[in-house]
Amino acid sequence: MNKTDEIKRVRNEKLAEKVIKGLESRHISGYYAADRAEALSKALELIPEGSSIAWGGSMTVEQIGLSDAVKNGNYECIDRDTARSPEERKEIMRKAFFADFFIGSTNAITEDGILVNLDGYGNRVAAYVFGPDKVLLIVGMNKIVRDLDTAMKRTRTEAAPLNAQRFEISTPCRKTGSCADCKSPDSICSHMLITRLSMVPGRFHVILVNEDLGL
Repeated sequence: MNKTDEIKRVRNEKLAEKVIKGLESRHISGYYAADRAEALSKALELIPEGSSIAWGGSMTVEQIGLSDAVKNGNYECIDRDTARSPEERKEIMRKAFFADFFIGSTNAITEDGILVNLDGYGNRVAAYVFGPDKVLLIVGMNKIVRDLDTAMKRTRTEAAPLNAQRFEISTPCRKTGSCADCKSPDSICSHMLITRLSMVPGRFHVILVNEDLGL
């Protein structure tokens, strides 16, 4: 590890400690992983074998190998991508609300532990709010911001335009790279969710990873 990486590691460890304290004050369990391999190990430790698991379209979950691990492990996967028709896909997405675990990430997280997420159809944020017994989020250190205003700004002006490129949808931000506060039929900015605490202690688990992950 070079000196720059070591400096970043120390800084990220200290910042993660602060964020985890903020999460715990909001009845959310927080953990820190030195890299994606450690994050995967921790995630699998938290999910008992035999659990039913659903997820949204998280790059971070894929990047640490968690989606492949649960598909290949002893788990019941509620996977909308296995649907053979739009009707079956919709039905699978509804079943996600009865899962033991819903796994994903967050668009931004504040230093004091507030989660901010933006969604198109709303199935992902809906599952975060209610339904699955547990919500497990994998979060790269690049998604930590100072405060709620900065979190909302990051979500709308950085994460959303990047995801628009990823999904290859027809929105102004995909064409310009900048949020136009649009009402496009393809907009993925329908629902903004701010999670300031969990009424069910221990329902949310957040693993902070000492890497840049997701968008």
